[in-house]
Amino acid sequence: MADKPGDPQKGKAAETEQVEAEAAEAKAAASTEAAEEKSEATEEAPQQVKKTRAKKAAPKTDEDKPKPARKPRAKKPAEPKAEEKPAEEEKPAEAEQPSAEEKPAAEEKPAAKPAPARRTRKETPERVLVRAHAKYVRTSARKARLVCDHIRGKDVAEARAILTHTNRQVAEAWSKLLESAVANAAENHSLDDEDLRIVFVTADEGPTLKRFRPRAMGRATKIRKRTSHLSIGLEPKE
Repeated sequence: MADKPGDPQKGKAAETEQVEAEAAEAKAAASTEAAEEKSEATEEAPQQVKKTRAKKAAPKTDEDKPKPARKPRAKKPAEPKAEEKPAEEEKPAEAEQPSAEEKPAAEEKPAAKPAPARRTRKETPERVLVRAHAKYVRTSARKARLVCDHIRGKDVAEARAILTHTNRQVAEAWSKLLESAVANAAENHSLDDEDLRIVFVTADEGPTLKRFRPRAMGRATKIRKRTSHLSIGLEPKE
């Protein structure tokens, strides 16, 4: 009698079990090989693996840098104690200091130099100066200077003579001013006109008066009426 064919489902199950067993054996073999390779790599270069996995350290700044060590200060030589002084220094002070007679002449102090005398200012006699001024004189400063140049540095008597014989209108103003200065000297300083001389005479410009004059064809021209300030100074003769 012929055998009955087997169950097809059982045959498939047996095949799948066999394939799974082979795959499990292959996985186990691969895992063992990987573990062996890993252990060999760690034994050969364990430091390199740590470096790759370690995080990069932050760059060091100037503050993190170590400071240079300070040089030790040189110690001062110790001073000898009072007890360690040699026996020569322990001698009494009387023996070290010689008497005044035994001192050499070179050690004697030189005589002190006298202090230089201070310069004293010479007392100059007070200078008496008498002045007189006349303002807003109705003449130009240029015309007044032509007369005052003749009497500068002259005596009062000589200046009077010059002014009386000068043929200019401003000479009258100068003679009045001279008599005013002589009167000031006699009243304030009790000085006689014979002992006086003229030190300075000046004629400065004063304000100008502006006027207008009619001219032909209905025009007008400007007229400048100038003034001056006169001053004179007297002092006694030497």
